[in-house]
Amino acid sequence: MKSESLIRLLAGTVVLVGTLLAWKVSAWWLLLPAFAGLNLLQSVVTGFCPPTWLLRKLGWIDAQDVIHWGGRRS
Repeated sequence: MKSESLIRLLAGTVVLVGTLLAWKVSAWWLLLPAFAGLNLLQSVVTGFCPPTWLLRKLGWIDAQDVIHWGGRRS
């Protein structure tokens, strides 16, 4: 899986969960999908994506942007 696919999967999940929680619990949960949207916008403008950065630090993303779950195997 490429890192772009993971980011889209995470953002979509956060939007759906936040919307469902806003519908069932409280409208304040709409801040969660708003945060996801803002994070996507800032990553386009700045090129910095926190989930990708974290996975790179853990050694789970290689130079070709392919995710290796659990890190690189030697």
